[in-house]
Amino acid sequence: MPQQENQYDKQIQTSKQIKLKYLLYLPDSSCMTDGKLPLILYLHGRDQRGDDLNLLKTRAIPQLIESGDNFPFIVVSPQCPSYYIWPFLFDGIMALIDDIILAHPVDPNRIYLTGLSMGGYAVWDLAMEHPGRFAAIAPVCGGGSAERAALLNNIPVWAFHGAKDEVVPVAEASELVEAIRAHGGTAKLTIYPEGKHEVWEETYANPELYSWFLKNQRKL
Repeated sequence: MPQQENQYDKQIQTSKQIKLKYLLYLPDSSCMTDGKLPLILYLHGRDQRGDDLNLLKTRAIPQLIESGDNFPFIVVSPQCPSYYIWPFLFDGIMALIDDIILAHPVDPNRIYLTGLSMGGYAVWDLAMEHPGRFAAIAPVCGGGSAERAALLNNIPVWAFHGAKDEVVPVAEASELVEAIRAHGGTAKLTIYPEGKHEVWEETYANPELYSWFLKNQRKL
C-alpha cells in the first residue's frame, strides 16, 4: 500500500519565530537499516511558494509520492512563503530537520538534500552554509557561487541541468562542478542535451538518483 504524505504547520524557534508548513513522508519500517531511516530534504521552486501545501504535490518528489510511488526515505518538503526566498528560512529549515530527527528514527549520517530551480540555488547555498550536515546533494537547474566551492569538498554532488535552459544558464552548474573538482571534491553533472529549464521530471523519475544517494554517508 502506498505511504502518504502528512501536512504540518509548525512554529520554529530560532533567533526569531519562523512559521513553516511542510509535507512529511514516512516510509514503511521495512526500509530501516539498523533501526534508522535515511532522509531527503526537498526544496521546491519559486512557483510553489505560498501557504497551500497542495501546490508542492504538483511537481517532483511530492508529486511522485502523491501518485503512489514509495520511497525508502523519510522525505521532508517545506514550503517557502510567497514573500520569502529560501535563504531567509535556512535557520528554520535546519531547526525543522533537528526536530524531525528527535521525533523519528532518522540516520543523521544519511541526510540528503535536493531541490529545483529556486530550490536548486538553495541546495548549493544551504550545503555551503552547513557542509557537515549532508551526506550528498543533488541540485536541479540551479546555480550558486563557484568562489565558495571548496566548502563542498567533502560532500558528493550530482547536479542536473538542461543544455537549453534559458532561465538558469547551464554554465552556472558547470562552473560549480568544475570548481569543486579543482578543490579535490567529488562532483558530477548530468546535462540533458535538449533539456530546457524543466528537467526535474526526468531527474526525479530516475531511480539511479536515489540509489546514488544511498551509496553515500556523511563524512565525519
